[in-house]
Amino acid sequence: MFAFINLDQFKVRKTKAGVFQIADEMRPHPVVVSVLKLMTNIIPTWKIVPTTDVIDAAYRMQEKRDEIRNNPHCYQGKPRLKTAYELLKVSLNLENNVLSKVSLPFLIVHGGDDKVTDPSVSDLLYRSAVSQDKKLNLYPGMWHALTSGESPENIHTVFQDIIAWLDQRSSPKSSSSAAALDLSSEMEQKAKHDEQNIDKQ
Repeated sequence: MFAFINLDQFKVRKTKAGVFQIADEMRPHPVVVSVLKLMTNIIPTWKIVPTTDVIDAAYRMQEKRDEIRNNPHCYQGKPRLKTAYELLKVSLNLENNVLSKVSLPFLIVHGGDDKVTDPSVSDLLYRSAVSQDKKLNLYPGMWHALTSGESPENIHTVFQDIIAWLDQRSSPKSSSSAAALDLSSEMEQKAKHDEQNIDKQ
């Protein structure tokens, strides 16, 4: 999970790494993707996108898997064709056009044995982002659901790292004029982006 923190207003913007890139083990064959892409305009609402059982791949603890499978509000069917295609387009756009523009401070936490979201995508964000305040924590042996599907000890470790990272940046000692300028610049960029999108609507 990526958490982009606006320290000035303590707003957290989270995004799952999977939005950027799908692990090879979870990705349909390229021929299947090509055929389904062509069919998007004909049968966009059909639930025919081949998928692997993400629940078993994401959650180490069987109790958590059972809880999710028994939750009537948790969608477990195949994705609709148009939904999958739009997610693919967004993923490619983020990977190709957005990662290198990330300038907010961020912490990435990622399971080293994640089979749902390829850990290399977290590394790609870490290497690509222009942010001067960035950290990547890769947890060997942990899976996809770091904060809910691991053992209590592993979950505690991840949350302790997140809290420590936030504490380091939210104490009065960590404020500096340079950091304030960076945040101001980031806020100005966001405001400009928002204005441009409002004008397009």
